[in-house]
Amino acid sequence: MMKYLLILVLMTTLYAAQAQVPQALYPGAIPNYIVGPNMENSAITGGILRISNVSEPVYTLYLAPETTKAVKPMVIIFPGGGYRILAASHEGSDIARKLNEIGVHAMVVHYRLPDSTRQIEKQFAPLQDAQQAIRVARQQAKSWNVDSTKIGVMGFSAGGHLAASAATHYSTDYTKVNDGQNLRPDFQLLLYPVISFRTYGHQGSVSSLLGKNKTEEMLHLFSNEEQVNANTPRAFLVHASDDGAVPVANSLNYAAALASNKVLVDVHIMAKGGHGFGLNNKTTEEYWFDRLATWFKTL
Repeated sequence: MMKYLLILVLMTTLYAAQAQVPQALYPGAIPNYIVGPNMENSAITGGILRISNVSEPVYTLYLAPETTKAVKPMVIIFPGGGYRILAASHEGSDIARKLNEIGVHAMVVHYRLPDSTRQIEKQFAPLQDAQQAIRVARQQAKSWNVDSTKIGVMGFSAGGHLAASAATHYSTDYTKVNDGQNLRPDFQLLLYPVISFRTYGHQGSVSSLLGKNKTEEMLHLFSNEEQVNANTPRAFLVHASDDGAVPVANSLNYAAALASNKVLVDVHIMAKGGHGFGLNNKTTEEYWFDRLATWFKTL
């Protein structure tokens, strides 16, 4: 009996190790891509893993333990960083492992950062990668034991803007693959998200994504509170009211737009916490992830 238990443990360990190896997001050519050297760089600053110059997108799979044969939800995670860097640990891998603890599969996406020297239209590169991640998750749902009706997106700060963009722009396939795949997320989880590109949005994210191309058309397209309709997926939002980088108005106005379209939305506003707290808002004993774990039961 011990022999078989040991084999099972070894197989589970190997499976988990294989699952957490970064994989190319696109099986073939990357759309909207200018060939050049891979200048990606990573550094730990203030205890945070920061990745810059991402021009070749990858995803890392974090599969929840197979305690039963039942299919599980999947969350596709987009770390924040103002569309300049990716805060890849406390807004990426740490979150994925925490989701695994409650029986939810996760995929962390290192999406392309806007760069006019590496993308023909840099403003669309992150959204293309977000849509491709949804495509991959749906294509692999059976082999990953994922419930294909419960594939959602999650983002932090600018990653929250990307997640919200995926949730409001799903009717257009920006990758131009046009294979008929359903690109609509089933839910969206947004932490201190940049939502609007208007005056109360995060202007650093606006400049990184749009550069000098700040036309009214582009500002409207990427102001996600202006893109909500009745088919926008349900949402779970967390924000601190004293956020000095991304004003809480982003979450409040997005929630109002969702509610006015009769889209289910849960909003959790904390008095303090500032910006970028990840899992741990040190100003309060309230743990937002516990609320998220409860929210998952409503799915």
